[in-house]
Amino acid sequence: MVQNTKKTKTSKTSDAYTPNLKVVYKEKIIPKLLKIFNYSNIMEVPKINSISLNMGIGDAKNSSKDLDSALEEMALISGQKPIVTRAKKDISNFKIRKGWPVGCKVTLRSDRMFEFLERLVSIALPRTRDFRGLSFKSFDGRGNYNFGVKEQIIFTEIDYDKIQSIRGMDITITTSAKTDNEAYELLKLFGLPLRNKSEKQNIEEAA
Repeated sequence: MVQNTKKTKTSKTSDAYTPNLKVVYKEKIIPKLLKIFNYSNIMEVPKINSISLNMGIGDAKNSSKDLDSALEEMALISGQKPIVTRAKKDISNFKIRKGWPVGCKVTLRSDRMFEFLERLVSIALPRTRDFRGLSFKSFDGRGNYNFGVKEQIIFTEIDYDKIQSIRGMDITITTSAKTDNEAYELLKLFGLPLRNKSEKQNIEEAA
């Protein structure tokens, strides 16, 4: 009796999908940052930890369709299921009570984070009307960057004919950088279209 000695093929780990920007970070960005800041250890090189998207809906309590639409759009844009955000306190001016839904958010990490960032810098932001780059003044002093998008339709995943209304969103990029200057160089190397800093600011940072 002849035994079947044929072995089944197993998938190689080298064939596993890796986002383009993840490869760029390892092969190009890390060496450049090591050279710019003279880090003594590769572990000192800053990285992007997460990207958070936050979409607000003022009247979500009384307009469930708007909330459902926002959740669907956020899922399409991010590739991940968002969560509903709720008011942390009563806001009498807007007739909002604590615990009422006021929007949705999602936090991206790892591969989905890199995938979103690539679509953001290469497709979405260039589609923004009258876009002239992002301000370098939007860092928070701890190496994180926050900016707003006025229209969700800049993302190609959104079908303009099917949206309920034009909505904006806030995008926060959280990094491990210790200073805003390090975060600025990191995000510039990733392709984020940050406007150039003034000569005066460069002189102040070098002093």
